[in-house]
Amino acid sequence: MPPGGTITLATFLMTSSLLLLVHFLVGGRRTRLDSRLQDLRGRDGDEFGRDEDSIRQLARATLPKMGKTLVPTDEDERTVLQARLSHAGLYSRQAMAFFLGVKLLLMLGPALIALALGSLGLVPISHALIGGAGLGMAGMIGPSFWLDKMKVWRQTCLRRSLPDALDVLVICMEGGLSLPGSLWRVSDELRTAHPLLASELRIVQREVQLGRSSGEALRHLGERSDLEEIRSLAAVIIQADRYGAGLVKSLAVHAETLRIKRRQQAEEKAQKAGLKILFPTVLFIFPAMFVVILGPAMIRIMRVMLEAGFY
Repeated sequence: MPPGGTITLATFLMTSSLLLLVHFLVGGRRTRLDSRLQDLRGRDGDEFGRDEDSIRQLARATLPKMGKTLVPTDEDERTVLQARLSHAGLYSRQAMAFFLGVKLLLMLGPALIALALGSLGLVPISHALIGGAGLGMAGMIGPSFWLDKMKVWRQTCLRRSLPDALDVLVICMEGGLSLPGSLWRVSDELRTAHPLLASELRIVQREVQLGRSSGEALRHLGERSDLEEIRSLAAVIIQADRYGAGLVKSLAVHAETLRIKRRQQAEEKAQKAGLKILFPTVLFIFPAMFVVILGPAMIRIMRVMLEAGFY
C-alpha cells in the first residue's frame, strides 16, 4: 500500500474508533421507540441492551473520576463553566466532572490510538504522533463548540415554544386556575408539542412547590436558559404580583409581543437567505452552467482555429 493510503487508513481507523467509543460511553437516553424496538428484538436484543447499559454505567462511574483532574481550582472559572453547562441543559451534580472526563478522553484517546498504530508498525511513528496530536487538539476544543451549539439549540426551541405556552397559560388563568396550577397544566398540555419547554416548566413547578414564588422560579429558568424572553416574562409576573396589576392581560400582551418578535426574526432570516445563497451559487452553480453552455462552443472554436492553422 502506498504511504499516502496508509496514512489515510490510519487516520480513518483512529477517528472511527474514537467516535465509536464515545458513542458507546456517552450515548443518550433511549426513546420510547427505541425501547419498544428492543422489546420486539427478543432475548438477543435484551442481551445487547444489557451490555450497552453496563458500558454506560461503567462510563458514568469512570468519566467523572477522570474529569475531576481537570476541574478548575478558581471559583470564578468553575462558576463560568457551571453556567455554560446549565445553559446547555446539563443540570446533574456530576455534569462538570463528566463533561471534563469526556474532554480528557477525547484529548488522550487519539494519542493512545496513534501510539498503538505506530507500535504495531501500521504507520510511521512520526505520522501517527502528528495525527494523534491533531485529533487531540480537536478533542480539546470540540466539546466547547458542542456546548455552544446545544445552548443555541435549546434557546431556539424555547423561543419558538414560549408564545404557544403563554397562550395556553392565559386560557388556563381565564378559566379560573391559579398561576402555579396553570403552569402545571401548560407543562402537561405541551408535553408532546414542545417537550423541552414542558420539562423546564416541570422544574419550575417543583421549585414553586418547594417554596419559591412563580416569578422567582421563572427568573431562575431564565438564568438556566440565558434567554431574555423568559427573564422578561418573569419580570412581568413579579411586577404584576407586586403592584396588583391584571396578570392575564399582561401575559396576553407579552405573548403578542413575543409572537411579533418571532415573526420579525423569521423575516430577518428570510432576508439573509438571499445573501447566503449567493456564495454557493457563484462558486458551484455558475461554473457548472458555464461549462455546459460555453464548453461546446469553446471546443468548436478551438477546432476551427486548429483547422485554420493558428495552432
